Amino acid sequence: MSFTGDKKKVLLILRHAKSSLKYGDIPDHERPLNKRGKKQAPEMGTLLKELQLVPDYVISSTAKRAVDTVKSVAEFCGYEGEINHDSLLYQASAEQYVKVLSVVPDDYHRVLIVGHNPAVEDLVEKLTNMIELMKTCSLAQIDINAKSWRDLASERNNNTLVNVWHPTAKDE
Repeated sequence: MSFTGDKKKVLLILRHAKSSLKYGDIPDHERPLNKRGKKQAPEMGTLLKELQLVPDYVISSTAKRAVDTVKSVAEFCGYEGEINHDSLLYQASAEQYVKVLSVVPDDYHRVLIVGHNPAVEDLVEKLTNMIELMKTCSLAQIDINAKSWRDLASERNNNTLVNVWHPTAKDE
């Protein structure tokens, strides 16, 4: 896929790393990462760097587990730009993720979005017609067949799911 004079759009979809359920008295939005999650996020950041997939724009849910994940991923992949936090990504549908992505400026070509299931799995399916299991801290790469992020939803059947990576980090 190539557009004359334009770089292709690449969407990186990351589910937040494993969060802790041991603090039953805190709201879901405030749940922190557990030990495994604290290992998963750096692993996926390193993977992005190794694959030369460092994003040029990052959007994250405002939930603590997503914020902590994206901070670690950004550090380990070498991303130095702003991390955009969007409260619409918490408890959202795939359609809401598309709405958030549709306003990304077109001069950004590789976008990382960090969020939650079932929305991230539904987003992969919506954009590619492929069903993929997105375990905690799984990363999907989708090559977008559109010149503009505004056209993301209308081009869904022509996008390409390049790969899905799952973290190997386990609890000790």
